[in-house]
Amino acid sequence: MSDPMINRILTPLHNRAVALLTIPVLAASAVVSASLFAASVASAADATSLVGKQLGEFSAKDYRGRSHSLSEYSESRVVVLAFLGTECPLAKLYGPRLATISQKYAGKGVTILGVNSNRHDSITEISAYARIHEIKFPILKDLDNRIADQVGATRTPEILVLDQKRVVRYHGRVDDQYGVGYIRDEPQKPFLTNAIDSLLAAKPVTTASTEVVGCFIGRKRKPDPNSEVTFSNQIARILNKHCVECHREGEIAPFSLTSYDEVVGWGETMVEVIDDRRMPPWHANPKHGDFLNARVMTTEETSQLKQWVNAGCPEGDRSQLPEKPTYTNGWQLPREPDLVVNMRDKPFDVPAEGTVKYQYFQVDPGFKEDTWIKAAELQPGNRAVVHHILVFVQPPKGRSKGMSSTTGEFLAAYVPGHRAPHYPKGMAKLIPAGSKLAFQLHYTPIGTPQKDLSRLGLTYAKSDETIDQVVVTQQASNHRGLVIPPNADNHRVEARSQTAPTDVEILAFMPHMHLRGKSFSYAAHFPDGRKETLLDVPQYDFNWQTAYRVAKPVSLPKGAYLQCVAHFDNSENNLSNPDPSKTVRWGDQTWNEMMIGYFDVAIPTQALGLSTSKSTSRTSQQTASSNRTKARVLEILKAIRDFDRQGNNNGKLEKSEVPAKHLPVFKLLDGNKDNILTADEVAKTINKLRVNKN
Repeated sequence: MSDPMINRILTPLHNRAVALLTIPVLAASAVVSASLFAASVASAADATSLVGKQLGEFSAKDYRGRSHSLSEYSESRVVVLAFLGTECPLAKLYGPRLATISQKYAGKGVTILGVNSNRHDSITEISAYARIHEIKFPILKDLDNRIADQVGATRTPEILVLDQKRVVRYHGRVDDQYGVGYIRDEPQKPFLTNAIDSLLAAKPVTTASTEVVGCFIGRKRKPDPNSEVTFSNQIARILNKHCVECHREGEIAPFSLTSYDEVVGWGETMVEVIDDRRMPPWHANPKHGDFLNARVMTTEETSQLKQWVNAGCPEGDRSQLPEKPTYTNGWQLPREPDLVVNMRDKPFDVPAEGTVKYQYFQVDPGFKEDTWIKAAELQPGNRAVVHHILVFVQPPKGRSKGMSSTTGEFLAAYVPGHRAPHYPKGMAKLIPAGSKLAFQLHYTPIGTPQKDLSRLGLTYAKSDETIDQVVVTQQASNHRGLVIPPNADNHRVEARSQTAPTDVEILAFMPHMHLRGKSFSYAAHFPDGRKETLLDVPQYDFNWQTAYRVAKPVSLPKGAYLQCVAHFDNSENNLSNPDPSKTVRWGDQTWNEMMIGYFDVAIPTQALGLSTSKSTSRTSQQTASSNRTKARVLEILKAIRDFDRQGNNNGKLEKSEVPAKHLPVFKLLDGNKDNILTADEVAKTINKLRVNKN
């Protein structure tokens, strides 16, 4: 039995265990994607404002099947219509907020009605949205978007506040916490609650209309059957090339784009964010550098997308569909990891509020031999609260390559937008025998207690690959010189790397700043006096931090160095700015700042006193394989305990406690066929499967 097969057994159970360990109040994909997929519409001054419009009768059923009509709530002094979508990032963020507002005004003559007009949101998905965000008010399924058309709503989330005569007295946003390109810690202007309070007090609404920010409602449209551009032919290929890597189940994007039914409701929103260059997310100046992971659509591709949307988003002939891209199940890695290391043996409890200091966990992965790492991926166990993860290698005394910090030698990182790299042939990172791994985690509380158990996946160099260059992550940073004055809108900070002690090759650049970060650039300074800009990021995005991987390694001769230049915007024009009046210095939290120019370099093994060598031996690979099996058995046992706790909690997993979709896995692991699983039985069955494989 192959390792991928064992992983297919593990994945559903592991995912279930993680789901039981977390409270999905706020999807991290929504936090990351809100500034990318949110979109703005007409401002308050536009003629499209709905303020003053009197609404007529309408009726629709909610996701439970109960019918509701506007006249049913005639005794309510205020009715709030909230147009929502189950996958729109901002609708996800504002779901809990609306639930709280509904509870606040319960019994005060205020009714909140959710309306879902998206053709692509099913009753089941609406029900799940309400359950996840603990929404008690009705959410109506607006079939054929009749209510949205009657009202004139165009986006999600979009709010209308009606007085007792059902005249619109407020139209716009919930508040100003989330918007295009920014996410504030707290709202500064609670537009919705201000409007409700004014109407309850029989006073005019001071701010009657605000800019609506959100995703287009996925209206039902009539496709052009004669369109030359269809989903099955051109559009699926474009999305596979540029979008599906993130927009698939289990990845960071807030919704999938892998089938026509998933895509058809997003047509107008896709065109808008592509026109605004918010999607696909890519921030490098095309004048400098050529990058492997550049996410840039061609003019022809964007033109075809627009033509498709204008034609009503036709599906076309399904026989023309391209093959779907293949990905490693559950990972960004090119293949199943050789070793999975949890940050510790139990989840970390993240409090509901307050500042959480950086957490450090040391793990002994059990490396008995030097091990060459071709790829490393960090996976947050709970994206809602994990801001970033760093992992460092802590070699035994005397085994450092001389490139380490006080924490250790940089191995891997997770930040929003980061994709796990795979190093070129002949290049790898080295973990010396006997090394330990140090996890550094930054958590951000979201208002409810949470749990996290993040993990690291490693793939090794194959036994026949010769490694002659060691990949090392270095940096140029400026701790002491980082002092940003109040209200400065373009403050410049510089940093210089160490001088290259030998000829090296640069593989990637990873700029890092916080909320006031504005731009970042890398320039190579050569011994002969030449200077070359290698990367220019004119609009740095804290919510999507990219590692820019060069298409061809950049040679940097002995004596050369990198100069990094960053600019910071500490003015009120920076909507993400926590406080423009403060002087800002270096610090760990997001309201502090950092200026770090990370970069990966490949150094000849001989320059570091290492002989050119083959990769991990067969013995080490067998040890790693055994470690993988042990880790997977432990994860399966954890999932079994979670299922059992949902059942009779007797320490054994009985067939009756297992959801139907997981029964095939249960039957495979149930070695004695008694319809009961125990810890010993699972371990024996998997070991037997591995023995049969070998």
